[in-house]
Amino acid sequence: MSTATARHPVALNYAAESDVVVTPDASRVQLALEGSRGTVGVSGRVKDPTLFRDALAAAFGVLSSDLRYRGRDRTAYLAYLMKQGKRASAQIWEAQKAFLDNALDGEEKKDAVLDPVLTVDPDQVSLEVFSRDESAYARLAFDNSLFDNREAAHGSTFLDVPADLPARLDRLRAYAPVTLEAHVAPAIKPASTEPRAVRNVEVPHAWLRGFLQVQSAATLPATTCSIAPIDLYNLLFALRTRRSKKAPRALRFELVPGAPPRMVLEPWEQVLECHGGAYTGSAPAVVRTFGRQRLTALARLLPHAKSVHVQLLGPGLPVFWVIDLGAATLTLGLTGWTESGWSSAAAFDALMPRDVPEGLAEKLRLRLRKDGPLPFDVLSKDAGSPKDQVRAALQLECLRGRVLFDVARGTYRPRELMPTPVDEAALRYGNEREARAHRLLGDGGPGAGEVKLTQVHDLVGEGTRIQGEVVDREAVRSFFPSFTLDLEGRVKDAGCGCPHFRRSGLREGPCEHMLALRLVYSRRRTEEEALRQTPEGRKLIRAETRSYVRRDPATGLEQVYRVSLDGKVVALAWGPRLGDPRHQKLWFDTDTEARTAYFSRLEKLTADGYIDAASTLV
Repeated sequence: MSTATARHPVALNYAAESDVVVTPDASRVQLALEGSRGTVGVSGRVKDPTLFRDALAAAFGVLSSDLRYRGRDRTAYLAYLMKQGKRASAQIWEAQKAFLDNALDGEEKKDAVLDPVLTVDPDQVSLEVFSRDESAYARLAFDNSLFDNREAAHGSTFLDVPADLPARLDRLRAYAPVTLEAHVAPAIKPASTEPRAVRNVEVPHAWLRGFLQVQSAATLPATTCSIAPIDLYNLLFALRTRRSKKAPRALRFELVPGAPPRMVLEPWEQVLECHGGAYTGSAPAVVRTFGRQRLTALARLLPHAKSVHVQLLGPGLPVFWVIDLGAATLTLGLTGWTESGWSSAAAFDALMPRDVPEGLAEKLRLRLRKDGPLPFDVLSKDAGSPKDQVRAALQLECLRGRVLFDVARGTYRPRELMPTPVDEAALRYGNEREARAHRLLGDGGPGAGEVKLTQVHDLVGEGTRIQGEVVDREAVRSFFPSFTLDLEGRVKDAGCGCPHFRRSGLREGPCEHMLALRLVYSRRRTEEEALRQTPEGRKLIRAETRSYVRRDPATGLEQVYRVSLDGKVVALAWGPRLGDPRHQKLWFDTDTEARTAYFSRLEKLTADGYIDAASTLV
């Protein structure tokens, strides 16, 4: 991926600036919309100003959030040392100041992201935002029932959000009537107002890729559970009052059919019993999610929340929180990790659609433009193609920015993110090394190599050690990358013999050989999970480790049972999660006998009420 193609140019033409006009008798919210899309807009009197204000504040809070680590500026301290005659020369101070100025200038250019996307549909008006750290996506939808005398022109465009707009929205009060006016050109324009110049924004492909892929992840099958608003309050209260300085820092969901869900905060093992109804899934599950601190953006919505639904896609994949606010709905999508770096490479690989027949995606898009929001079952029934191909085609349109999946209502909606479709080929890979990693796997045309897993060693309480061999035919040699995935999916103790790693280690990101090995490991895990459900697949298993958990309803204590198969040996470890486990090893004469005993033990644990916690592994 060359530097010239790393950014997507967008011209934003606003006739005015968004503003909030507050008087003693009434308030008017004037939202300026980008004018290159034609006539788009909505206006009406807001029935519930408090809900309208708090929902917009939460959405704008997600837009401005940035939880990336930022180093401290030590220039003032160095200047102080110079005045004290300490060892801090003027050259050091000037060099660091120049470095920070350059870094901040680059950071400002990097933060050039798209304005929020406003879409006016026949049944609602919605606002989509994406955080600056590329880890949180939010869609706020206002139903028609929130407005009196609603007038609308349907379509999608960008919304102007000045830096002080959220503060001005906080001035809205419930005792004064509030009117919304969102138009391309303001209805009342002061004579002294000068026309605004066109603002040219070059959106990084990495930001655009994250925005579209997180949204398209909503189309994947998910495990759904419901919690009460008081459960969300308890979770946010616990996150506000406790901070963990060591891993793991996961939010773990324990789901048992017929029982209310449980949320567990690691590493304290603090159990939060939920009150939103019983879990209706067909099989028990334990799912760990990371980046829980991002949920604090929902605090403003607690007084208005009617119910909360959580969609869990799986390890490393985004999690969607749907907050029902009555006349409004906020959908918050969180990536697998706050730092969307190497850990997300394998997860995003699962989000790319495959095997899309020619013309099917365009056919489905035209159907949505004609008939409006439609559920997947209706689209697949009328498409005349298999469901997996229809799902892949809709996912492709989501990646192109022309279709939106409404998680709250389970329907697909037409939504043009850009005036022209986004080229999904430019967004498929995050950088050139990731593209080369896929070519090593044979996904990107010529230059395919051979990637083999040589050893996968489970480190109890630490993570998984992965070693492999990569035959790089372009370099005409083999490399032997290795790394350890800790309990939070982060990488440590990495190594490779390639020039990239020997020059910079992981400071410039992982080399293509590590990425290829990570992808092979992720794909093999997925294949093994599907294969082990069949008798033929079980015969191929020679080494495996599974963890099962069960919580005592009376005491609330959790028991963990760990079973490992290694050739002719079956190893057992069991006990309380936070205590010292007991161990046992069983030796058998043949691999077949050991495998039979291993699966018999797993079946007995399931019969005893233990939950397979394989999904807790990253």
